[in-house]
Amino acid sequence: MSQYKPADSKREEFRKYLEKAGVIDSMTKVLVGLYEEPEKPNNALDYLKKHIGSEGPESADFEALKLEVSELRRKVEELTEENGQLKMRLQTYEPEKEENTSPEA
Repeated sequence: MSQYKPADSKREEFRKYLEKAGVIDSMTKVLVGLYEEPEKPNNALDYLKKHIGSEGPESADFEALKLEVSELRRKVEELTEENGQLKMRLQTYEPEKEENTSPEA
């Protein structure tokens, strides 16, 4: 009988891990939602997949954010290039003064 204790302690440790991570609460909410559905879906697994990650960002929101990030990266590249060009133009009109020349000398 002592050989079952390690398995029980591992199970208990895993259960505590799931509880601490919020997995048990999320699963319970989704399963309760499925239980309370007036018309049960044909595929319960699809229902679980659809609702288990509902607390995260929607895929449309995610895609919009990815698009925004790529546009912002492109804009940063453009502005960095423009900044370099403007610095070069500035150098032609205002060359850096030598540091050794001072009015006190």
